[in-house]
Formats: sequence, structure tokens, C-alpha cells
Amino acid sequence: MLSLVLLALLLLGRLASGFNPFDRESVDRTQPAVLLALQDLSQYHAATGEFQVIVDTEDTVRNLPRQIAGERTLFVAMGTVDASVDFSALDDDAVAVDAARERATIRLPGAELTEATVDPDRSYVFSRERGLLDRLAGLFTDTPTSEQRLYQMAERRLERAATDSGLVELAERNTEAMLHSLLTSLGFTDITVAFD
Repeated sequence: MLSLVLLALLLLGRLASGFNPFDRESVDRTQPAVLLALQDLSQYHAATGEFQVIVDTEDTVRNLPRQIAGERTLFVAMGTVDASVDFSALDDDAVAVDAARERATIRLPGAELTEATVDPDRSYVFSRERGLLDRLAGLFTDTPTSEQRLYQMAERRLERAATDSGLVELAERNTEAMLHSLLTSLGFTDITVAFD
């Protein structure tokens, strides 16, 4: 009996001091990262565009209202697309210098867009409406509302937006300005940069 009283007093004392028996504690047991590969980069990333897109998807079941079966999701995606110029395929004919080392002509491949990168810290599901059957089915899966497909759709739309944004032209202007600055510092006075 005395032990029960002491246990009760101990629990009351802990509760009074803010003890919560249902507090959760997180332990990070992540292993160190493993280096899989190193690559030499031979691209000049000349411009970056930041984009936002709202992905609005709806999955329906024929002959059933969405309240019973189906799902509609609004996903706000923020991401970036780079435009870069690839220097790796340049051959000896790509750079022509006159004998006096005053005139230089450089032929480069045109700038290209990289794959979009969606920022997970700034992207989020704004709204999700799921039918009753979808909610019940979600009880039996580990990821009932996976956003992987939404990220993939957002990447495609961000890349499409980048195509029409003038990002490639900006990258080529920036590359030309960088090469003009570099070659001017080396003493060249007549510099031509051309893109294929």
C-alpha cells in the first residue's frame, strides 16, 4: 500500500512539473552519406529562373460522386530552372585568334535549359479533397497521399514555363558578357561570340 502511495505521489509530482507521459522524442539514426560518384562539370550556368505553378489534379471514378470516390488536389510548387552553355564539346575550331592577339572569335553551342528543381521547403499541398472510399483505402497503405506524382507534374510545367520565359536568351547574353570581360582582361579588343 505504501508503494502505491509513493508511486502516486511520484506521478503527481511529475505531472505538476510538466511531465507528459505521451511526449514524443525523435532520434535521428541516419547513416553517414556515401559518395557514389564525382563528375567534372563543363557547363557554364549563366542564368536561373524562379517559377511558381499551381498543379490542380482530379481523379474521378465514373458514375460515383467525388464525395464517395475520387480525389482533387491543389499543389503549389516553387522551383528553379537553369540555362547553361556546354563547353565540353568545343574543339580547336571553336576559338579563332588573330596573329596580333587582338581579335578573338568564339563559336559556342546555344544555351539549353536544365531540368526543373522543385523546392520541397517552399512547395506544399494547398487543398486535398478525398472521397470516403479513398480515405478508407488510405488506411491500408503506408503513403495514402504521396506527393511524388505532383512533384513530377510540377517539374514538367516549370520546364514548359521556362521555355517561354526568355531564360535561354538571357543565358546567352550573360555568357557573352562573361567572355567579353575575360578576354578584355587578357588584352583582346575585338571579341565576337556566336551561338549555334
